[in-house]
Amino acid sequence: MAILLSNTLIVLLTVAGMEVFAWFAHKYVMHGWGWGWHRSHHEPHSVRQAHGWFEKNDLYAVVFAGVAIVLIAAGTLGWYPLQWIGAGMTAYGFLYFLAHDGLVHQRWPFRYVPRHGYLKRLYQAHRMHHAVNGKEGCVSFGFLIAPSVSTLKRQLREKHGGALQNSSTRDVARDARA
Repeated sequence: MAILLSNTLIVLLTVAGMEVFAWFAHKYVMHGWGWGWHRSHHEPHSVRQAHGWFEKNDLYAVVFAGVAIVLIAAGTLGWYPLQWIGAGMTAYGFLYFLAHDGLVHQRWPFRYVPRHGYLKRLYQAHRMHHAVNGKEGCVSFGFLIAPSVSTLKRQLREKHGGALQNSSTRDVARDARA
C-alpha cells in the first residue's frame, strides 16, 4: 500500500511540476528561441487549416512525449521512480490535450464553449494569451492554471499602454458576459 501511495504521489507531483515547467517553457522557449515551431500556433486559424490538421507547434508534444517514453522505459528497467515521473508527464500531456487542443482551440470534431467555472476561466485566459499578434507582450503562459480575465486585461493594458482592440479581446469580453 505504501508503494501505491508513493507512486501516486510521484505522478501527482509530476503533473503539478509539469505546469510550472510548461509555463517556463512556453514563456521563455516557445516565445523565445523556439518561436519557429510555436509561431504556427499563433497564426490565424485559416492559415493553420491550410497546412492540414497538424501544426508545427505539435512538435513540442512529440518531443515531450518522447521524453516521457524514455523515462517510463528507464523506470521499467529498474531506475525507480522514473516510470512514475514519465506517467505523470503523460497524464499532464493528456490534460493539456483535453484542455488546450480540445476545449480552447477546438481541434476536435465537436464544439463546446464553457459558460462558467474553472473551464470558462481557462478558456478565457488562453484566448487572452492569443490576443496579441506575435511573440512579444503576451500574458497567461500556463496551460492548466489560469489567472482571472480582469488580471490578464490589466496586464495587457500595462504591457501595451492601453486596451487592445483586436477581435480576440472582444471575443473574450463577449464570452465573459455570456
